[in-house]
Amino acid sequence: MEMNGGSVKTAEKKYWVPAIERARDVLEMIASAPSKYRLIDLANKLEVNKSSMFSMLHTLESIGWIVKEKGDTYTLGANLGTLSAAYFHQFDLLRSFHEEAAKMVARIHLTIQLGVLDKREVLYLAKEEIRAPHVVSYPGMRIPAHATALGKIQLSGYADVELEQMYADYRFEKLTPYTVSSLAELQQQLAEMRRDGFAYDHEEAVLGFYCLAAPVYNYADQMIAAVSCSLTKADFEVKQALARGEILDLAGRLSRLAGHAKRHSQKE
Repeated sequence: MEMNGGSVKTAEKKYWVPAIERARDVLEMIASAPSKYRLIDLANKLEVNKSSMFSMLHTLESIGWIVKEKGDTYTLGANLGTLSAAYFHQFDLLRSFHEEAAKMVARIHLTIQLGVLDKREVLYLAKEEIRAPHVVSYPGMRIPAHATALGKIQLSGYADVELEQMYADYRFEKLTPYTVSSLAELQQQLAEMRRDGFAYDHEEAVLGFYCLAAPVYNYADQMIAAVSCSLTKADFEVKQALARGEILDLAGRLSRLAGHAKRHSQKE
């Protein structure tokens, strides 16, 4: 069974329950425009007869998933919010990263890292790695964000005016001869990264290593972290496209596990 834009494509719906699908459609309509739709509006738009729609709305209201307002319009109910909160409570970013990244390491034999932006630094949270060559990073380590793909993809979420405030009177530390050395250079790279949806650093944090990174989003469309893969120069020459596709796919899977509805990544 394949999900595609809220609809389900399948050759057979042997165990399908149409009433649940209709209830989902009703909830999505109400969520898209709270306090707008009445019974007759929902019935007309979803092409459901009024008596069936009345029964459905009455049931959803009774279990607290929707609320009927004074003007006979509907909003989502608190009990639906409780279910949503329970879903997000069960999401564990670190656990999900280790489960998903381990599969990726087994496929492409590259080291994968997870990090979050903390002001102007990247804080490494976790790593799944191959035995050799060893990538010099570890959970708890901090590196200037401008020198890493992990940091730059998260900085790309800021507007130029915010970056100017963040980096006012900042001396750009060069970790290698290739590290970004000015705000103007950083902003130029970030503009490309916003467009492309991924970031890179070419021996900017550690000589001999290249990195590609992609963002992880949550249910509120907020960038909450990023994942990256590290490659030697030799690996980069032969695995660049593969690594980019895999890291985008990993970021997309983690985002969906965090409740993000949009697909920000597509495996190439």
